[in-house]
Amino acid sequence: MPLVEAALLDILACPACHAPLREDESGGDGGELVCADEGCGLAYPVRDGVPVLLEDEARRPSR
Repeated sequence: MPLVEAALLDILACPACHAPLREDESGGDGGELVCADEGCGLAYPVRDGVPVLLEDEARRPSR
């Protein structure tokens, strides 16, 4: 089951770098939207079906 509607995912972008986001249902409790840019890679939580696109709430990628 998708985290967010496909039409919404098509228009959402990473607030930090403006790259597209992709779904990752394995991360976090409700899944995450992960920045597709390898240099950024922030993972934003999805809570109760609502993406939280705040940099302060994002998980930094482990390097």
